[in-house]
Amino acid sequence: MMLTRMAQGQNLGKLSFCDLVDYDADIMAVVNDTVGTMMTCGFDDQRCEVGLIIGTGTNACYMEEMRHIDLVEGDEGRMCINTEWGAFGDDGSLEDIRTEFDREIDRGSLNPGKQLFEKMVSGMYMGELVRLILVKMAKEGLLFEGRITPELLTKGKFETKHVSAIENDRLALLQVRAILQQLGLNSTCDDSIIVKTVCGAVSRRAAQLCGAGMAAVVDKIRENRGLEHLEITVGVDGTLYKLHPHFSRIMHQTVKDLAPNCDVTFLLSEDGSGKGAALITAVGCRLRDAEQN
Repeated sequence: MMLTRMAQGQNLGKLSFCDLVDYDADIMAVVNDTVGTMMTCGFDDQRCEVGLIIGTGTNACYMEEMRHIDLVEGDEGRMCINTEWGAFGDDGSLEDIRTEFDREIDRGSLNPGKQLFEKMVSGMYMGELVRLILVKMAKEGLLFEGRITPELLTKGKFETKHVSAIENDRLALLQVRAILQQLGLNSTCDDSIIVKTVCGAVSRRAAQLCGAGMAAVVDKIRENRGLEHLEITVGVDGTLYKLHPHFSRIMHQTVKDLAPNCDVTFLLSEDGSGKGAALITAVGCRLRDAEQN
């Protein structure tokens, strides 16, 4: 947070250059992972005008018409907008749907009151949300015959990778029980079904919230361009999107339901951050050389 405040209103390229004065290096651009992902996928699909990250954290960017950007002079062309949508809800707009478990996650985080949307959907917090729910259910005698193990009480012990594994449709209940045993939990068949249901509920909510956010972005693009129908591609990267067995499908369906006038294609990016930064740097170098000549 300190670095965020210190960097506000500053030229990050120049700040970075100050640390590189002893090296033969130029800072052509400062690119975050969403922009890098969008640029990487845009190289393969020219309709790609949105970048989305759903992994340990989450964020999105999109190309906006210059005439709709009040802070920048000029009406021609488009500019990339970094939404920082992980911070959505920091103004209280998510209070109606935040649960007691979301609030507990926030209180125990390094940045209470910040990045509230991210804490409801991203891979860093999904496993912990499930753990808190299981602890409450066990305390109320609804799970594990009321037994609570030290592992279950340990923050971070139930990871998002466990949620993804349990959500796998090909996983039999005996295998779910095996995963729980690794966490010191002796479960019955009914316990395994309940745990699987909890994992499904937390996962579905996260995917639907991300889908709702993306639907808002693409529909805003459509409206700002005065189109009845929009065809657009979203470049996506992130471990949660890639590895969770149902997340992408649920998110895609949510976008389709909430933005029926938008035909959205999701294009998976590989190493989008690195490739995208390289592409932007290459273009920047070419433009600089053209101006000098």
